[in-house]
Amino acid sequence: MNIKENLNQIKSSLPGHVTLVAVSKTKPVSDILEAYNASHRIFGENKIQEMTEKWQQLPKDIEWHMIGHVQRNKVKYMAEFVSLIHGVDNLKLLKEINKQALKHNRVIECLLQIHIAEEDTKFGFDDNEVTALLSSDEFSSFSNIKIVGLMGMATYTHDKDQIKAEFQSLKALFDKCRIQNSEFRILSMGMSGDYKLAIECGSNMVRIGSSIFGDRN
Repeated sequence: MNIKENLNQIKSSLPGHVTLVAVSKTKPVSDILEAYNASHRIFGENKIQEMTEKWQQLPKDIEWHMIGHVQRNKVKYMAEFVSLIHGVDNLKLLKEINKQALKHNRVIECLLQIHIAEEDTKFGFDDNEVTALLSSDEFSSFSNIKIVGLMGMATYTHDKDQIKAEFQSLKALFDKCRIQNSEFRILSMGMSGDYKLAIECGSNMVRIGSSIFGDRN
């Protein structure tokens, strides 16, 4: 299992405008260091406590992305250092992130998670909720968060046409939101199994774990 080789192979296949988030959840600090020593700096975790422990042990120029479902009561643990929160799926969570960012005198960048999949297990806003949120007075009052784009996960299926349709619907919503909000720049969609299709459909940030670090422990 050569992390450096895997990383370089994936990076060389990505278009220049696409950012790679190396998903290091469940992986030991030694694996992350291997990727770090291969000049990678952006890592994604899905559990706040695990990410915080790793942040304490690893170099401070790493950009930590929270890619999992976020519990409000845990936001305080990552507010000091997190670079981007991918899975913001409700207004109460936005309020909490704003509150904790204020305590650290930071502005935390966030992506709104959109529910594009058919599975009920996935979280997120629908199209109408996002449009309403972005134009609400409450949203414009948040001074310590910056919404910089959208994130979504396609249905777990082998049906490429379905996945493509879901990605295209998210790209259409992203384009619509970008007219409303000039700070929108990130569309995070695509993982190890479907990132090439996601890029074809307009993604500019992909979250890849197993193709870099091997299967999850």
